[in-house]
Amino acid sequence: MDNHEHTHDDSHDHKHEHHHDHGHSHGHSHGGHHHHHHVSPGQVPTAAFVAGIALNGAYVVAQVIAGFATHSVALLSDAGHNLSDVAGLALSLVAFRLAKVKPTQSFTYGYQKSTILAALANAVVLLITIGMLGYASVMRLLHPQPVEGGMLAIVAGIGIVINLGSAMLFFRSKDHDLNTRGAFLHLLTDALVSLGVVVAGVIIKFTDWYWLDGAVSIAVLAVIVGGTWSLLTDSLLMSLDAVPADIEIEDIEAMIRKKSGVEDIHHMHVWAMSTTKNALTTHLVLNEKLSFDEKMKLVKDLKHDLLHKNIQHATIELESATVPCGDEEH
Repeated sequence: MDNHEHTHDDSHDHKHEHHHDHGHSHGHSHGGHHHHHHVSPGQVPTAAFVAGIALNGAYVVAQVIAGFATHSVALLSDAGHNLSDVAGLALSLVAFRLAKVKPTQSFTYGYQKSTILAALANAVVLLITIGMLGYASVMRLLHPQPVEGGMLAIVAGIGIVINLGSAMLFFRSKDHDLNTRGAFLHLLTDALVSLGVVVAGVIIKFTDWYWLDGAVSIAVLAVIVGGTWSLLTDSLLMSLDAVPADIEIEDIEAMIRKKSGVEDIHHMHVWAMSTTKNALTTHLVLNEKLSFDEKMKLVKDLKHDLLHKNIQHATIELESATVPCGDEEH
């Protein structure tokens, strides 16, 4: 006879009541994580993501063509920077779509983990691109070549307009959802990077300081490394089922232990199911005097509290103090 009472995850019942997002990046990390309540599909600007991807995608192509035409590595590096935006926006959009895919017999969690793999692939591809552009930039810095500064400034100037325009697409909904807030902030940062390239172009046009092209390119690549490194480490840790960066497992354990009726807690595991959803499993030893209904209510209350700790999917096994679980490893 089984001595354990199991309560299974009731997140499907609450799917439409609660939703918490944290921005691991969908594409990029933007300082800290925040607690957000459910965002209805109407509030998430799918059209804004599509428009942002289309605008920035077209601009990346234009920058690459202009970069080769003007012999500017700064433009090619800025194209790499904007390509990281397109990848980030696409990731956010894909993650939002995948979150709605229903689980199957083969994929009982749906395709949520694919958002983590996509973030990891995004980071790896970006770092390889940075390496290639970095080599070209250093060579150009050591052996400057004539660059059309005027064209460099004009193309980068268009980038400022496109980045600001794309940022405005997300302005209205930036406070509703962390992904859109991340996109908004990142596009604003890109407008500043493009401004730096414009200034370099103007200086090159009037001074013929061609070495500036390589120097600005290296600066742009440093900005991308900053964003991509955190994306790489976050997605790698999530792939290895590490405790998500915004979750303090000690705090969660302390919160559970404070619950009246909880005698002990062990075998706690917390991991990321996707870039927006976290899961927890644990064994709880409850006071023998509690009735079955009281135990069920305690678990229900606990799951609600865990939602506020950014745990959307909790599976809790109940135990008796007189009959230990006997699992050495779990």
